[in-house]
Amino acid sequence: MKNREIARIFAEIADILEIKEGNVFKIRAYRRAALNLDGFSRDLAQLSHKELLEIPGVGADLAGRIEEYLQTGTMAAYEELKQEVPAGVFALLAIPDLGPKTAKAIYDALQIASIEELEKAALEHKLIGIKGIKQKTEENILKGIAAVKRGRERQPLGRMLPAAQDLVEALKERAPVERIEVAGSIRRRRDSIKDIDIVATSPDPAAVMAAFVDLPQVHDVIMRGPTRASVTIREGVQVDLRVVDPASYGAALAYLTGSQAHNVRLREMAQKRGLKINEYGIFREEDNQRLGGVDEEDVYRLLDLAFVPPVLREDRGEIEAALLGKLPQLVTQADIRGDLHVHSRWSDGAHGIAELVEAARERGLSYIAVTDHSQGLGVARGLTVERLREQAAEIKELNRELKGFRVLHGTEMDILGDGALDFPDEVLKGLDIVVASIHSGFNNSKEVMTSRIVAAMRNPYISIIGHPTGRILGEREGYQIDMDEVLRVAKETGTALEINAYPMRLDLEDKHVRRAKELGIMIAVNTDTHAKLQFDFLPYGISVAQRGWLEPADVLNTLDPDQLLKKLREKRKRMARK
Repeated sequence: MKNREIARIFAEIADILEIKEGNVFKIRAYRRAALNLDGFSRDLAQLSHKELLEIPGVGADLAGRIEEYLQTGTMAAYEELKQEVPAGVFALLAIPDLGPKTAKAIYDALQIASIEELEKAALEHKLIGIKGIKQKTEENILKGIAAVKRGRERQPLGRMLPAAQDLVEALKERAPVERIEVAGSIRRRRDSIKDIDIVATSPDPAAVMAAFVDLPQVHDVIMRGPTRASVTIREGVQVDLRVVDPASYGAALAYLTGSQAHNVRLREMAQKRGLKINEYGIFREEDNQRLGGVDEEDVYRLLDLAFVPPVLREDRGEIEAALLGKLPQLVTQADIRGDLHVHSRWSDGAHGIAELVEAARERGLSYIAVTDHSQGLGVARGLTVERLREQAAEIKELNRELKGFRVLHGTEMDILGDGALDFPDEVLKGLDIVVASIHSGFNNSKEVMTSRIVAAMRNPYISIIGHPTGRILGEREGYQIDMDEVLRVAKETGTALEINAYPMRLDLEDKHVRRAKELGIMIAVNTDTHAKLQFDFLPYGISVAQRGWLEPADVLNTLDPDQLLKKLREKRKRMARK
């Protein structure tokens, strides 16, 4: 898919325009479009012109540029703009929070044109004194360089899962495969991925190998053998394909799915039973007789274990739970009744509320909460109190007409720098739901950021803390917070925490989700939809919930609307008694 390439080009156009001090609204449009395209799960080449226009930030002009790139492989306006900025500046723009003007200033002062040169200069304190750079800026640049280096090693799931699925579908079309599946950390739905593993069976492995190395996605062929090949794809990630004997498919899939720690535990259990497990099957040690391996379930059955879902295979207690028959009954997408974080055209969304209702209904939901931004977030056309009341009237009228579906009225409330909220309590009191989020001051200290979130949670009308760490995978580290303290206060106040299903966020992390479950804190799995196609992000959030061992009872939006509102009122009652 060309999504990421176009997103990168739009981001670079925004950078160039910022260096040139271009139109601020045009810059914002390109940045917004870049962010939404990078996490977009559908192939842009498969969308109609009308569907392109539905992506937030993509107007007629940008849709035309997307179509130009898809048809020609180039974008004329971008090529012209590139000539106006030294090439070395673009290398520096990969550093998170290093703005275009600062990157240009560094280049002009020191002729630095690579991340390695920038790191050396920062370590030698040569950046201090350049316009806009102080000691703290230099420290943040070094942190950003470290983040970029980590990002080179691992790619966000939101980029790699569509790429892997695209490869599988291409092989199904071009090669005589019988069974085929993505394995590795993608199958376990880790939030970041180092490489892609694919397992297949075929009556003609040589034909599969030939088709694989010839796929248009392939950039370089690393190795090609009769049943195994390794390539790199355009995204710079290595892909390993193995074609195995049908009798070994299940064992190979289990082995290559991992994790390594989980596999080690299985092998230890097998040895104690006089068995051996590898990618070829499950065998009896004494005579090497194959006992199973056609299906993945064979591995667990022969060890007297309940089948462990791939998302749990991290050696975090799943083996013990499987032995005792106490694996969680994981929440699934079918359990989700509504989406509690949705933006409409009233703020920075692409659609009216009625259109969002139709899209949510098509995906099997029975309610949504419209949570447009509050007034402090001017860049997102945040609602004033007056506009919020006008929106309430529209939602009330719409609910009169709807049957079997309900629209809840809420807001995504900005948590301000001192922990105060953007609307007074008398306004919040009249809403069904309030999602409180941080959108500014990301570089403040851990103490300040934690205190902001804690202050919000102590407000009786705050229902959910949205994208609690503010991270954007592969681009921006989460802000520093004391997660233990956040979880403690969430438990104390009865405030739910969000898993933001936007593929480039996946925020909370699974380890914090697991801890929240242990403490009895409710979790909301939300899409943060700004365009109706983004309702399709829900599976990403579900995967994080599953990796955190969540069951339906742990997830707020598995409740029906009346149950949900009753649950949310419990916090207000609890806080009123204090």
